[in-house]
Amino acid sequence: MSIPPSQLFLLDAMALIYRAHFAFSKNPRINSQGMNTGAVLGFTNTLVEVIQKEKPTYIVVAFDKATPTWRHQIYPAYKAHRLAQPEDITVAIPHVKQVLEAFRIPVLEMEGYEADDIIGTLACQVARKGLEVYMMTPDKDFAQLVDEHIYLYKPAYMGNKVAVLGTQAILAKWEIARVDQVRDILALQGDASDNIPGVPTIGLKTAQKLIRQFGSVENLIAQASQLTGKLREKVMAYRQQAVLAKQLVTIHTDIPLQFDLAQSLYQGPDPEQLRAVFQQLEFRALARSVLGEGLKSPASVPDSQSQLFEPTDSPTSLKQPTARAASTTLANIYTTPHQYHLVDTPALRQKLMSYLALQDTVCLDTETTGLDPHQAALIGIAWAYYPGEAYYVPIPQDDAQARAIVGEFKPLLESPTICKVGQNLKYDSLILQRYGVEIASPIFDTMIAHYLLAPDRSHNMNAMAEEYLSYTPISIETLLGHRGATQKNMQDIDLKVVKEYACEDADITLRLKQRLQPAIEQAKLQKLLYEVELPLVPVLTAMEHHGVRVDPSVLQEIAITLSGELQTLAQEIYSLAGCTFNIDSPKQLGDLLFGQLQLADKPKKTPLGHYATGELVLAAFAKDHEIVAKILEYRELKKLKSTYVDALPSLLSPLDGRIHTSYNQTVVVTGRLSSTHPNLQNIPIRTARGRAIRKAFVPSSADHVLLAADYSQIELRIMASFAQDKTMIAAFEAGRDIHRATASRLFKVPPAAVSDSMRRQAKMANFGIIYGISAFGLAQRLGITRPAAARIIQAYFEEFPAIKAYMDRIISQARAQGYVTTLLGREKYLRDINSRNATMRGFDERNAINAPIQGTAAEMIKLAMVGIHNWLTGAQLQAKMILQVHDELVFDVPQAEVALLQAHVPLLMSNALPLAVPVEVEIGIGSNWLEAH
Repeated sequence: MSIPPSQLFLLDAMALIYRAHFAFSKNPRINSQGMNTGAVLGFTNTLVEVIQKEKPTYIVVAFDKATPTWRHQIYPAYKAHRLAQPEDITVAIPHVKQVLEAFRIPVLEMEGYEADDIIGTLACQVARKGLEVYMMTPDKDFAQLVDEHIYLYKPAYMGNKVAVLGTQAILAKWEIARVDQVRDILALQGDASDNIPGVPTIGLKTAQKLIRQFGSVENLIAQASQLTGKLREKVMAYRQQAVLAKQLVTIHTDIPLQFDLAQSLYQGPDPEQLRAVFQQLEFRALARSVLGEGLKSPASVPDSQSQLFEPTDSPTSLKQPTARAASTTLANIYTTPHQYHLVDTPALRQKLMSYLALQDTVCLDTETTGLDPHQAALIGIAWAYYPGEAYYVPIPQDDAQARAIVGEFKPLLESPTICKVGQNLKYDSLILQRYGVEIASPIFDTMIAHYLLAPDRSHNMNAMAEEYLSYTPISIETLLGHRGATQKNMQDIDLKVVKEYACEDADITLRLKQRLQPAIEQAKLQKLLYEVELPLVPVLTAMEHHGVRVDPSVLQEIAITLSGELQTLAQEIYSLAGCTFNIDSPKQLGDLLFGQLQLADKPKKTPLGHYATGELVLAAFAKDHEIVAKILEYRELKKLKSTYVDALPSLLSPLDGRIHTSYNQTVVVTGRLSSTHPNLQNIPIRTARGRAIRKAFVPSSADHVLLAADYSQIELRIMASFAQDKTMIAAFEAGRDIHRATASRLFKVPPAAVSDSMRRQAKMANFGIIYGISAFGLAQRLGITRPAAARIIQAYFEEFPAIKAYMDRIISQARAQGYVTTLLGREKYLRDINSRNATMRGFDERNAINAPIQGTAAEMIKLAMVGIHNWLTGAQLQAKMILQVHDELVFDVPQAEVALLQAHVPLLMSNALPLAVPVEVEIGIGSNWLEAH
């Protein structure tokens, strides 16, 4: 629907703010002051988009007041069950109002009324004057107000396009005859989020059917005798509730609102005021796109530094989207002059190589047939070394020809003086390694650099381009379509189109490097980037390339054993239940445990009304009810079998029969590595059945063994070093059993008199304290009362006062600056550290204690990996580092080199990052990982 030239836009502020908050909930936007600006940014982006796309004549934004409304007066329980407003939204609201003031857009709010009523009243007043009104909100309740001159404008969100709904669209969507019947359907349904009671068991379909038949709630009640069975009983029993619900869902259109429409005539922002607001919020991209700051004129192309090829006549070979879809506040390939060239002959490749060899920095991006670097084929390489220019070299699918062309760039890629720039260079390295070429240091990875600068954000190139360059790159879906059976392959796309896409990637990545490198220096993260993270890239590349051998026959034996145990457990569960049921069905399980067996007086329920049967819920009953313990054991075995025993054989590479896990360097905000396909970090170690899986991981050949090197109690040692606790440091220096030494002090007995139970409790306290464990948490883990657990914690802090002082100090620092740091300066932001919500604040307090410790441990093992890899390659040894799992490294070692690794690996690991306490490394050797661990 096209919007006419004169119209009023009414924005529902809180609905849009909440929507923006949750859109950024998994990728929070934390600025340098530690504020989560996601809600403000999302709201402002939506505002800017509607201003630029729709060019409204008038704009008004309506807010809710925090005080009770007329709905609370007639129904005190209105919204009573709604969760407390998130702290980030409470903080965001004043900033949203500052943004609106800078845009010179009026804000309306009234005591006793909600924004719905303000919008409803103003919409009707203006519509009566003949203007077109657009209610901009995701809230479905506003559908009841749509008429000839009033529309529901649903902004774009999470892939859904803008929707403008008029009368016919509402009637069709709700399947009703009159728009005002939306209220009747809402009344019958009720609204759990607002705690509005409807008629129980009546959902949308039933409500629509009833309103189509009777016309309104009032007529339905008056003619309820025409209904039959339980439906009649429900309507009669809850008729007063239905009438009340209709009152509550009805938006008032006649509140005493005095407003001069002329005040809302949109005349653009106050540039100085808006600049100050954006500067405060650190909305650099918005400042550039709205105010034009920092942008060069798009009419001029930067002068070519190479003059390698003649300028192209056509700036792009891509099909431009429709005018409306292309309308955006960000630049893109269609609006930005550029010179992207196809290098498809030997002479052109030689010419390109000669120019690249003269540079001190070049950027590359590989194009492949798939995402798996161990199986995908290379189809092209894009190169860039000056902004606005890039060159695409297509690669034929004939292996010999491909290797020859890639080999032409070998001197460049393996040069020790030219910096190679890329986005996720590990992937490019793995691809090129299969063609006989390695990417040698120095390197610069934009994904890793951004991870250090903003660990909580997305490190996707497109997201970074929008943030730092105010530019929207071509999405892969534009070329290939959405993922699924119908998605095309890059080989199927016209070469000129692939050239544009690939060159843009290289060009944008180079530009990002120019922005991120000085930001790294400003944040003083050079040591972390250049000595830890970037040197780790070739290490992980080598590990993934080599892979690890897994014996399928061992997994088959474990699968047979687990199947038998699962069958036995199932029969025992059926016997205890007195019936058979689907143990894997949460609903059937909940009905049995809490409906039939009634294990709890007030069992927890899910939002859908089913009994909650999650692991934490069931664990509370495990000691008191045998069937629950059996069910938890059944689930553990089932997960073990499906996740690892059955899945690992399917992950064996068809090329070499090994597993090539993918190590993720930019996922965990504390700096730890994670792994996928498969996730080796989560292979169970605490149970015998879980440990048995490690037996399937074996050396690459019969004359090799596996050597495992494991840091001993590294996080406790880091805690002792940070806290400078003399008692704990002395225990580590003397080589004593730290848990026995702790138990001796906690329970006031000589070390020789410490029982196994005392040591277990001390061990749990030692490790629990690192994670800021509470008395409740410690009691649960140890199976003791909360007062007993509290006494252990109190005794711990009395015996180790420096630990308590450190914890208090680090929490105080976190509250003051909004983040904590590791030994090498990695920052962990804690946006809820000063929250008034005790639960959220407590979570961040525990993070403040643990993140520096866990992050420092991650940095230590990364430095060790780099040092060991350099030693292995420098000494030209055959041994390979093949696995990293938490604090453990695993090596595939020829028998002849075992003694060398036994001597050097512990030395390199213990000295990787010096602490104030000695660092110990335990070494194990075996014919499989279980024996070596």
